[in-house]
Amino acid sequence: MQPGGIIVDMTTSEPSLAKEIFDQAQRQGVSSIDGKVTVYPFSPSTNERTLQAPVSGGDVGAREATLSIMAGGDVDAIARVLPLLKLMGKNIRHMGGAGAGQHTKMVNQILIATNMIGVVEGLLYAYKSGLDLDEAIAAVGAGAAGSWSINNLGPRIAKRDFNPGFMVEHFLKDLGIALKESQAMGLSLPGLALANQLFVAVQSQANGGRLGTQALMLALEKLNNIHS
Repeated sequence: MQPGGIIVDMTTSEPSLAKEIFDQAQRQGVSSIDGKVTVYPFSPSTNERTLQAPVSGGDVGAREATLSIMAGGDVDAIARVLPLLKLMGKNIRHMGGAGAGQHTKMVNQILIATNMIGVVEGLLYAYKSGLDLDEAIAAVGAGAAGSWSINNLGPRIAKRDFNPGFMVEHFLKDLGIALKESQAMGLSLPGLALANQLFVAVQSQANGGRLGTQALMLALEKLNNIHS
């Protein structure tokens, strides 16, 4: 790579890998923003930098340029690629040094995983009690129980639409990273561990790994011997 470029790594990977990439980049006169690697060339008179910028927002967010981007790395490098990041997302945050973007993505994935348990349990309860799922989603989604997951994935579940915005197999990769990092920090996160087990159960079903995360409903239905 020519000096004066910036590497923007937007994959979700281990924070330790982001730090390793950053250190390697520094030794090569390059700098890095956390985690699909794209290169943005700058003037050869400046050092190259690498930025880690995991994203959140799913398929709809990517199409509508409303992704949340959690960036870790050199603040000056992030400032220089900000116009490009704004083409993909509106909520762009500098979270700290190398690896900070990846750690923030793990926070995001833990919240999604545990929230999805609540979403599918709530909808399963609604189904079993005879409620109209769409009406139940509209009612609770506008209140304190509202979340991106219930308001966006809830209607998909009601329609039995398990096509992926984000595939279970990819989500399990992220949960594995979160579990590993949690253990390294001496944390016990039982909600995360349970979510991981349930998504493994989804993956074990036919083509389950290629379904969207809302397919968590299938694991709970099987657990309760419910066939919708």
